[in-house]
Amino acid sequence: MTDLFENWTMQVRKGVLELCILNALRDRERYGYELVKTVTSIPGIEVAEGTIYPLLSRLRLQGLVSTRLEESPEGPARKYYTLTVKGTETAELMNLYFSGLTKAVEQLRAGAAPNPKSPATP
Repeated sequence: MTDLFENWTMQVRKGVLELCILNALRDRERYGYELVKTVTSIPGIEVAEGTIYPLLSRLRLQGLVSTRLEESPEGPARKYYTLTVKGTETAELMNLYFSGLTKAVEQLRAGAAPNPKSPATP
């Protein structure tokens, strides 16, 4: 792979990974390791475990997720992550934008120009 392609894929994954984490938390709270396994088990999302925890910390600082500790009978306490109201709203906006963006890219790949009256942004 070229350096340009590697840099591009890294930048794309960074943005999409945030959306993946928010989407993984939409249905229920998850503890850290469970969330890591959920995200990394999806084909195409090639991310190291060590990348997700700093991202979760940043999402918490931004007010998109909240955390709680719960004692575990199987070892150390588990940190559970859940979406905040702001996180849910942000995930909805990000999903709308991403859907519009992927639709526009597919139109261009198919050789059709996107409709200028329907931008990718909500």
